[in-house]
Amino acid sequence: MTREIRPYWQNFIDGNWVDGADGSRITVSDPATGEPIAEVARALPADVDKAVAAARRCFESRTLKDMRPNHRGDLMLEVADQLEHLADEIATLECFDNGKTLAAGRAEVALTQRYLRYYGGMADKLEGRQIPLGDGLLDYTLHVPYGVSAQIVPWNGPLPVGARSVACAIVTGNTVVLKSPEDSPLSLFLFAEACERAGVPSGAVNIICGYGHDAGAALAAHDDVDHIVFTGSVETGKSILRSAAERIIPCIMELGGKSGGIVHADADLDRTAASAVRGIFHHSGQICSAGSRLIVHRSIHDELMDKIAGLATKRSVGPGIDGCDMGPLISARQLEKVESLCRAGVEEGATLLLGGSRVPGLPGHFMSPTIFTGVRPDMRIAQEEFFGPVLVVLPFDSPEEAIAIANGTDYGLAAGVYTRDLRLAHWTADRLVAGQVYVNEWWAGGVETPFGGMKRSGYGREKGQEALLGYVQTKNVGIRL
Repeated sequence: MTREIRPYWQNFIDGNWVDGADGSRITVSDPATGEPIAEVARALPADVDKAVAAARRCFESRTLKDMRPNHRGDLMLEVADQLEHLADEIATLECFDNGKTLAAGRAEVALTQRYLRYYGGMADKLEGRQIPLGDGLLDYTLHVPYGVSAQIVPWNGPLPVGARSVACAIVTGNTVVLKSPEDSPLSLFLFAEACERAGVPSGAVNIICGYGHDAGAALAAHDDVDHIVFTGSVETGKSILRSAAERIIPCIMELGGKSGGIVHADADLDRTAASAVRGIFHHSGQICSAGSRLIVHRSIHDELMDKIAGLATKRSVGPGIDGCDMGPLISARQLEKVESLCRAGVEEGATLLLGGSRVPGLPGHFMSPTIFTGVRPDMRIAQEEFFGPVLVVLPFDSPEEAIAIANGTDYGLAAGVYTRDLRLAHWTADRLVAGQVYVNEWWAGGVETPFGGMKRSGYGREKGQEALLGYVQTKNVGIRL
């Protein structure tokens, strides 16, 4: 299946589609073939200045802030409706510029609409409170927007991750400058088109595409930005935080993970195997909360590994547009990183049960489903994030040992526990240091549930009602009557 793709895409600034300041372009390639598929206008620091200025003008005009909250919510509901007309094009683009399967692309459109409708419905439900201070005094609180929210979006899920941040910002009265990822920017330009069709005020949502080292850095360091949302690597996150610290502005940071699922001896092994395979091989493991470590009770280790390996070998690998189970990694550099870590695992003495290298005979950036057993907690493959379809398996003998292994990395984004024992499930969840714990099903949460990290996985929460609190600050008003 093929679909014609627009050959050139402009940035969206102040309600207009515009070229970059110097007319240069970024080439977007299909990770399944390595071949160019489109060009986008390259945003430079000068374009960042224009986008931030547009967002500032819109914010200072109070167009959004003075709007009834339910009307701000209605804007997001309309954007969700407009995405319906673009759904097929977006799903196809996600195959060609991101490597997703067509089914996953369609699911991401539906997820994006769910975020927009959820936060559209929450717009008029974020309330302050009245504080009793005695006779003659009236005191109350207000939730007020920060101003211009800079949002830097990752390449693995640009549409839903970008849309949920935009929705939270708009319904709380902020304006947005969003930098799309240069590796897979196209779906976010269609999101901008949906905002335009929905009548979102000019300057409220600005979407640009540029490289991280110039446009991204300029946006994070911009003097007229009041708030930053970032999803990406720890090292880039540190750089952004240093820029934010210079200006003392708040950030929401989601910085990846090395998430471990603990499998107790009484777990349902068939369900656990199916969940573990989904948790690591969906989107070829290119998900921050992927279940990349499995910590298995020694008594069931071999039986569970047979089941997981059997399921993994049945997964087809190839272009997502062809209906394969696993598409490519996003780029040649990402494939090389994953292969390099696999080589390190073999050198450190882990047992390569399955995979370990790129898929031969395919022209793109395809990595085989990979499983390592015999892994020690101190190995690189047990500590470093692959961001690829690689599962590392570590045995344990006691619940306390399992907790120590699970918590024994710098990350704390997600964790899991598999058991039929409700008491043991709660005991384990209480001791896991992670922003979310999944019990008997990886990714058991939803749009409604808060998502974010602990330790070096970052701070702040996206998703759920808690996310809205990251986009407002509390103002107190005290009155002598």
